Amino acid sequence: MFPIGDEHNGRRLTPVVNYSLIAVNILVFLYQLTLPDTFRDPALAEFIFRWGAVPAEISAGNDLFALLSSQFLHGGWLHIAGNMLFLWVFGDNIEDTMGHASYLLFYLLCGVVAGLAQVVVDPASEIPLVGASGAISGVLGAYITLFPRGKIRTLIMLGFFPLVFLIPAWIQIGLWILLQFLNGFASLGVPTEETGGGVAYFAHIGGFLAGFVLVWLFRDEEALARQRAARAGHRAFQRVGWSGR
Repeated sequence: MFPIGDEHNGRRLTPVVNYSLIAVNILVFLYQLTLPDTFRDPALAEFIFRWGAVPAEISAGNDLFALLSSQFLHGGWLHIAGNMLFLWVFGDNIEDTMGHASYLLFYLLCGVVAGLAQVVVDPASEIPLVGASGAISGVLGAYITLFPRGKIRTLIMLGFFPLVFLIPAWIQIGLWILLQFLNGFASLGVPTEETGGGVAYFAHIGGFLAGFVLVWLFRDEEALARQRAARAGHRAFQRVGWSGR
């Protein structure tokens, strides 16, 4: 299931911060692609270890800035494509309800909490944490809190046939976070060396819970009321339109 947009987002602000975050992530990833990754010249690995968040270092109180810088690194095409898709679909709505500066602070804080959550679970790991997933999980936590009934246009592949459905946010995001909890607790006790790193499920969980809580501090009540009214009006218009046919 791939979210590809909102049925109606009701926003007024141009999401310049969200666009900028997507652009920076893409530019950093393109830079990563220019770095050699060979035995003789492991520049890419050195870059990842330099700017990624290594739990063993963080738990020792070292290189704490990496909790921020690691949010802009990615491990491959699918990694960045999936993250940027979710940020594109959900981030603009949250930026609209918070304002530009508050949204940026909210996003980065969620990413930091996400990184710390994974460090707490696996403090001795020497595998760097990279990716915007934790911060974006915070955006998802905020979205399901503010707009649980929001309809998400979701692409579902049935074999070779793409179909688009409108799925309520509480189902779409709810299923996603449920999978993070199930996979996260299933991974407890499995050394990261055996999995080769894999998915940092507890970073997703930590970021989501951070967004769920912090949204109450960062939201702008007037902007939220405006967006909710726009969404309600859109749903009412749809009901009238269908009944008139």
